[in-house]
Amino acid sequence: MPLVHSLDELVHLQKKILEDRRADISAHSIEGLGREKFAAPALRADQELDAPRGKEIRVVLRNCNLIDPESLDDYIGEEGYQALATVLSSMSPEEVIEIISKSGLRGRGGACFPTGRKWQLTRNSAGSPKYIICNADEGDPGAFMNRRVLEGDPHSVLEGMAIGAYAIGASRGFVYCRAEYPIAVRTLNLAIQQARAYGLLGENVLNSGFAFDVEVRMGAGAFVCGEETALIASIEGRRGEPRPRPPFPAVTGLWGKPTCINNVETFANVPQIIMTGADWFAGMGTEKSKGTKTFALAGDVNHTGLIEVPLGITLREIVYDVGEGIKKKKELKAIQTGGPMGGCLPASMVDLPVDYESLMAAGSIMGSGGMIVMDEDTCMVDIARFFMEFIQEESCGKCTPCRVGTHSMLEILTRICRGEGVDGDIAKLERLSKLTRTHSLCGLGQGAPNPVDSTLKHFREEYEAHIYRKECPAKVCRELIRYEIIAETCNGCTVCAKNCPIGAIAGERRKLHVIDQETCVRCGICIQTCNFGAILALTGDQTAPVMAQSQDPI
Repeated sequence: MPLVHSLDELVHLQKKILEDRRADISAHSIEGLGREKFAAPALRADQELDAPRGKEIRVVLRNCNLIDPESLDDYIGEEGYQALATVLSSMSPEEVIEIISKSGLRGRGGACFPTGRKWQLTRNSAGSPKYIICNADEGDPGAFMNRRVLEGDPHSVLEGMAIGAYAIGASRGFVYCRAEYPIAVRTLNLAIQQARAYGLLGENVLNSGFAFDVEVRMGAGAFVCGEETALIASIEGRRGEPRPRPPFPAVTGLWGKPTCINNVETFANVPQIIMTGADWFAGMGTEKSKGTKTFALAGDVNHTGLIEVPLGITLREIVYDVGEGIKKKKELKAIQTGGPMGGCLPASMVDLPVDYESLMAAGSIMGSGGMIVMDEDTCMVDIARFFMEFIQEESCGKCTPCRVGTHSMLEILTRICRGEGVDGDIAKLERLSKLTRTHSLCGLGQGAPNPVDSTLKHFREEYEAHIYRKECPAKVCRELIRYEIIAETCNGCTVCAKNCPIGAIAGERRKLHVIDQETCVRCGICIQTCNFGAILALTGDQTAPVMAQSQDPI
């Protein structure tokens, strides 16, 4: 591998790579067309990156599926490491921080802190050595934004880290990556080795006198280690638990030294900002939310997968233009943004702009980029229970408000979904939510009440139906539904009885069948297999009164 000493040598290498590529295409492709797609082998078909649709703008994902992630030459052929060479040859650290600040780039990991300001704080902090960390501990269920970048374009992250290290005065960096991402870890380590061999990492980067190297540290899967102080503790070999702030990591971080932490997407934006300019990046998005954002679009939408759109786009545009609408032509009910600690927004807010301020004002968050679309058949109480179950399980348990608060809220939500809710449960949830949010130590506990608060705000009638009428309007909560066979429609074909996994359906051929309500476990297989629409899902006790909520405290 050639050792690169300067920007001129890097540009010369790029030209040679492009010439060799053109010659290879001419020799092996009859049509003389472009490159093949490179997708990480562990990705399922629905996770592979399609061509961008009308509303998409690819910045972070610009190279994914277009270059070989295991080839540094491919990355250099796409102007890779030219931003780093430009910075080292003609820019001071202060000028780098200024252009990042001017671009309006904010942290893409969830906290949304201005990147340039964080870099400046770290640079100004007394203490040496300084460290830079890439947070690749992507723990949100169904989210794979960071994974896709690490597996598809790892050098963009390394180049962004090197530029950040130069700006803050660091000589050592870490990528904290989930052990559940083995391909990302392998690809990263290979990229680091290649960059060292080319002189793009190491003691004398591009013969500039700047020293910087990176190593990968694997996390053990604790969701709370996505919080920066817990992440630092894990790298240091301690239990991954948050600590009080201040002091912030920019002042006292890894091994007590000034430390800058940004996530994968944030670093992947940096080279493009340096090469194309702050005004170009700031020209996308809104006044306070600049650039693009990647989202893992999931749920009841026709086109799921990874997308990248400009900030300020509306939820409607994401769901109907990029996601191509709701599956089976059903009605949109809610959209959950921000991962487990995000909020559920009703269909009436579908024209809400997707930016940091708008989502927060609506009771949700941007988070790292999870977005779940839910149709009319979704039970919002069960959704709140699902996310609270995840949060409660992932709480580190260090602080009492989070440990006890999430457990108590989950207990109440579980009872409500089982039809065991009582008058006063909603008031208790609201009280617990306030206490947990106000007194928890870290962002996990502070954001834990969001699913409960947002569903109570926008779907309160569903809670009341579960508690007072013992009814699940969406017919999702098993303990609140029952299946019955309609005599006028059943022709005794026996299909339902044959498919019932526990034998709860009895009846002779060509005669009315009956479901034993005591034996039935409400799995729904019978209603799915009946070809004549003879089975109905019923819910609730229509005679139970809807009572006023008690305001009794916990």
